[in-house]
Amino acid sequence: MRCKICLVAVAAALFTFSVAVCFGAETEDAPSVFFPETQYEFSPVLENATVVHDFVIKNKGNAPLNVDRVKTG
Repeated sequence: MRCKICLVAVAAALFTFSVAVCFGAETEDAPSVFFPETQYEFSPVLENATVVHDFVIKNKGNAPLNVDRVKTG
């Protein structure tokens, strides 16, 4: 009987830990990305003209934020 109770207690603890991890129990030292602007619409330009726009990426977390890949749309 005690073995079953221990097994249930261990299973409940593992379930609680996995739910906390899945639903974002973040540590204090984690990066947190924030984009003040997610898209930009250029006004009409002449053919072969170069257009430039800078997007700001903010890290609101406490750990370094690494940007590994960027895609244009």
